[in-house]
Amino acid sequence: MENKQKGFFDTWSSDFPAALVVALVALPLCLGIASGSNAPYFSGIIAGVIGGIIVGAISGSPLSVSGPAAGLTSIVASAIAEVPAYEAFLLSVVIAGCIQLFLGFVKAGVIGDFVPSSVIKGMLAAIGIILIMKQLPHLVGYDADFEGDETFTQPDGQNTLTELMYAFRYISPAAMLIGFIAIGIQLLWETKFFKTNKILVLTPAALVVVVVGVLINSAFMLWHPELALVEDHLVNIPVSGSISSFISLFTFPDVAFLSNYNVWVTGVTIAIVASLESLLSLEASDKLDPYKRVSPTNRELIAQGSGNILSGLIGGLPVTAVIVRSSANIHAGAQSKLSAILHGILLLLCVYFIPDILNMIPKSALAGVLIFVGYKLAKPAIFKEQLKKGIDQLLPFVVTIVVILFTDLLVGILVGILVGLFFVAYSNFKTAILIVQDEGQYIVRFSKEVSFMNKAFLKRKLEEIADGSYVLIDGTKSNFIDKDIIEVVNDFTKHASLKGIQVEIKKNRAQPEKLF
Repeated sequence: MENKQKGFFDTWSSDFPAALVVALVALPLCLGIASGSNAPYFSGIIAGVIGGIIVGAISGSPLSVSGPAAGLTSIVASAIAEVPAYEAFLLSVVIAGCIQLFLGFVKAGVIGDFVPSSVIKGMLAAIGIILIMKQLPHLVGYDADFEGDETFTQPDGQNTLTELMYAFRYISPAAMLIGFIAIGIQLLWETKFFKTNKILVLTPAALVVVVVGVLINSAFMLWHPELALVEDHLVNIPVSGSISSFISLFTFPDVAFLSNYNVWVTGVTIAIVASLESLLSLEASDKLDPYKRVSPTNRELIAQGSGNILSGLIGGLPVTAVIVRSSANIHAGAQSKLSAILHGILLLLCVYFIPDILNMIPKSALAGVLIFVGYKLAKPAIFKEQLKKGIDQLLPFVVTIVVILFTDLLVGILVGILVGLFFVAYSNFKTAILIVQDEGQYIVRFSKEVSFMNKAFLKRKLEEIADGSYVLIDGTKSNFIDKDIIEVVNDFTKHASLKGIQVEIKKNRAQPEKLF
C-alpha cells in the first residue's frame, strides 16, 4: 500500500475519530493501572496525558500510543511500598526517564530489532486473548479486579481462568445487556453498509457504544433503578470543582530522597523494563501498520525518557508504549501520530471539564470495545497463517502465547526468542554440512559457517565412509569453520591412508594455509 507524504493535519479526519476511541479505551485503563499500582488515581491520568501529548509528539512512530502500562504494575506497587514516600517514587520515575534518554542517545534501541517476527505476532495474539479473557468479567458486570490487569494471578486471589467461572456467579443483567450491545454495534460497523456510508464511516463505533451504554443505564435508572449500574460498575475519575482543586491533584518529587538506595534501584528497574516493553510494543505496532512504516527505535527511547521525566515531575506513573492502546488506535483507522497527541489532549480536557459525564460510562461498554480489539489481535486467520509457515514459525508463536498467558509479557517474549534461536541453530546444523555419495566417491561440502555443534554429525559420517573410497572435502564456500571441526578433519586425513581412503581438500582462498 502506497503512503504519500502528508502534512501533519492532513489526516485529521481519520486521526480525530481514532483519538476519541483511544481516549475512551485509555481512560479506564489509566485509572485501573493506578489502582492496581496502589498509586493515586490521578497519577494514571497524568501518565496517559503525558504519554499522548509529549511522547506522541517526540516519538517517530506514526501509530504507537503511550501511557501507564500494566506490565509495570507489580514493580510500581512494590516500589511505592518500599520507598519512604510517594514523592520518593516520583523521583525514581524521573531517574528512569534520564536513563532512557541516555540509552536513546547511545543507540541502544537496536535491541528491539533482534526479536523474531513469529514472537512479535505471538505477543500480539497473546495480548488479544488476554484482553478477551480479562474483559469478560467486566462485560457481565463483575468488576472486582482492576481494569488493565494482564497478569495470570490476580490481586483478588483468583487467576485469569478461575475469574471467568467466578464472574458468572455475579452477572448483572444491565451490564451484560450493555456489553453485548457494545459488541453488536462494533460488528455492524464492520459491515459494508457502515464502511461505505460517508457519515457513519467518520463516526467511531466506540463512541456510539459509549453513548448507547450511558443511555441504556440512564433508562434503567429512570424506570428500573433496581437493575441500574451503580458507582462500582461505572468509570470513576476524580472530580475537581475549581482550578485550585484540580492543581492540588498534582504531586511533585522530593530531591531529599536522592540519596535513598531504593529510589535508585527502582529507577533503574523501571528504565530497563519500560524500555523493553516500549521497544516490543513499537515493533508490534509497526507489524500492524497497514503502511508498514518503520519507527526509529532510538528516538522512541528518547521520547519515552522525556515522557517519564515530565510524568515523574508532576506526579504521574511511568509511561511506556502500550500495545492495547496502539492496537485500538490502528484498528480505529489512525494514520499519523496526530491521533496519539489528540488522545492525550482529549483525556486532559475531558477530565477537567466533563468528569461527571465520564463517570456515567458503564465499564461493560468499554469492556465490549476492548474485547473487540482483542478479537482483531487474535482472530483465527492469524493462527492459520502461522500454521502454513511451518513448525519453525508456529512453535515460537505458540510458545510465546502460552508463556505470556501464564506469566507476563517480558517472560513470554524471552522464552519465545529462545525457542526461535533453537530453530535457527537447528536449521544451521542441518545445512552446515552436505555429504553426497556416488559409487565410492564422497563429497563433503561445508556451508558458510560450520560450528562445533556439527562435530558429532561429521565424525559419524566420516567413520561411515567405506574403505578405498575417494573423499573431496570442499570448504571453498566457508567463511568460518570451528576449530573442533578442523580437528575432526585433520584426524580423519591422518588415518585415512590406513583404510585406503584418498582425501582431497579444497579451501577458500581467504582461509589460512594451516586450516586443515
